[in-house]
Amino acid sequence: MRIALFFLTPIFFLGGLPGMHLGSCALAQATYTTLENVNYRPDSADAYVRERCVLDLYYPQDSAGFATVVFFHGGGLSAGDKFIPEQWREQGIAVATANYRLHPRVQNPTYIRDAAAAVAWVMEHIAEYGGDPTRIYVSGHSAGGYLTSMIGLDTTYLAAFGKHPDSLAALIPFSGHTITHFTVRQERGLEWNDVVVDRYAPIRHLRPGAPPILLITGDRERELFGRYEENAYFWRMLRLSGHEENWLYEMQGFDHGGMARPASILTLDFIRGNLD
Repeated sequence: MRIALFFLTPIFFLGGLPGMHLGSCALAQATYTTLENVNYRPDSADAYVRERCVLDLYYPQDSAGFATVVFFHGGGLSAGDKFIPEQWREQGIAVATANYRLHPRVQNPTYIRDAAAAVAWVMEHIAEYGGDPTRIYVSGHSAGGYLTSMIGLDTTYLAAFGKHPDSLAALIPFSGHTITHFTVRQERGLEWNDVVVDRYAPIRHLRPGAPPILLITGDRERELFGRYEENAYFWRMLRLSGHEENWLYEMQGFDHGGMARPASILTLDFIRGNLD
C-alpha cells in the first residue's frame, strides 16, 4: 500500500488514502505548554548524559486522555537536536521530543538505550499531565525512525526499564533504516553499502504481536540509497511473519528530508483513526 502525494500550489493533493481530509488537522481548542529539558536519565551524574538525555514535553493543559507522540530527530546518529514538528502543534496531542547521545562521543547501542529510556519516562509520567498512557505513539525521522523501530521490536531495550513495547499504541518511523544503521556499520569499519542484518537491524526482530507499524518513506527515486526498498521489504516480511497491522506509504515527489512534512500530516490522521 502506498500514497501518491503531489505538491500542487500552496496545498497538498492526497490521493489513495481512505478517510484522509485536511479538515482533520483543524486546530484544537486548548492552551498548550512546554516543559523543557526534562532529564529522562535523572540518576546519572555523567555530564554528557545530563546534556543530551533530555526531552521537551509539549501538551494541552486542562485536557485529559490525549494521545502522545514520542519523537526522535534524525542526523545519522551523529548530529541533530530535538524539535516539535510544526504540523503537530495545537492539534490536541502531546509531543515528547527527545535528544540522545551521539556518535562519536558514544557508540552503539547507547543511542538505542537512550531512546528506550526516553520512551519509558513518557510511559511512566504522561498520565501526570493528563495524557492517556495507552495512547503513546513512537516516531522519528531517519535515524530517529531507526531508533523507533529498534525499541519497538526488540523488547530487551524497554525491558531494562520495566516496560514492554507491546503496550505502545503504534510505531511510526519516517524513512528509517530497517537493516543495521549505517553509522553502526561505520563503527565496525564497514562501508555504507555493506548491508548488515544482525541484532541491531529492526527486521531481525519481527514479532506478530508487536505494536501496529506505519512505515512512511520519501519518493523511491529521491530517497537515500535503497531506503524505500528496505522499508518495502520490511513491510512484506512483517506481513509474512504474521504481523497484521502495518502500512507502507511512499511520499511521491518528496526527498528524504522533505518527506517529514507530509508524513507528519499522515501521522495525525493515523492517530485519529483514519487509515482503515
